[in-house]
Amino acid sequence: MDFTKLMQENLWLSRALYSLIAIILAIAIYRVFTRLVFKKVSDSNNFFSSKKYYTYIKLLKSIARYLFILILILVLLKINGVNITSIVTGVGVLGIIFGFAIQDALKDVIKGFDIITDSYYHVGDVIKFENYTGVVLAIGLKTTRIEDIYQKNIVSISNRNIEKVEVLSHMINIDLPLPYDLKLSDAKDEIGYIVENIRKLDKVEKVEFCGVNDFADSSIKYQIKVYCQPIDRLQTRRDALTCILECLEEKDIHIPFNQLDVHQK
Repeated sequence: MDFTKLMQENLWLSRALYSLIAIILAIAIYRVFTRLVFKKVSDSNNFFSSKKYYTYIKLLKSIARYLFILILILVLLKINGVNITSIVTGVGVLGIIFGFAIQDALKDVIKGFDIITDSYYHVGDVIKFENYTGVVLAIGLKTTRIEDIYQKNIVSISNRNIEKVEVLSHMINIDLPLPYDLKLSDAKDEIGYIVENIRKLDKVEKVEFCGVNDFADSSIKYQIKVYCQPIDRLQTRRDALTCILECLEEKDIHIPFNQLDVHQK
């Protein structure tokens, strides 16, 4: 029995074979398409800043993957004798029912486009959502994936939760408490020395002295702003506080303790 006759006599076998060929071809075409098209796009990023360009690349890859999957499903249905025309005709009737069933998914897709078009955040930004703070790895049609900066866990956030997402800035506010008996002119000199030393730290972009921030119970609080990449905020804050303590010890200046005066009749 030759191969052609075998295929004609066993319809299920021919359909399985053609389905397998369609899947292999779809995977091969998808890989070639993504390598050629997205490599060409990545070589010409004149119109986008770095973060925005990578965000668009990630989104386009996500859209392309879903389109290829949809086309492959339709091809497989056609190979296996399913009337695609009737399915497409029935989409209008089933669309409403289906829409209610996947309304959360539709919200995610709509918000995903909003994130991109309105530039809420980009790949590489550091964002905070509830108890998670992480670097944006990818923005898809349904979810945003981040890498938690504390535990290095990968977390997926539904795009519909965009209103609860905070994009962390480059700025860190640090209050520096100094004793009341230290004159303002002397305080400015000491703070200037501290600022110069903080400026020398790795990953620090800029340091600013903002002036008096508060009159506390036992100290005057001066404010310093330290700028760094959002992903480096935690370590930069630790390094800046350590630098402040070292400078104060060097100058023999003590941070005041909270004092409580008790008056007796």
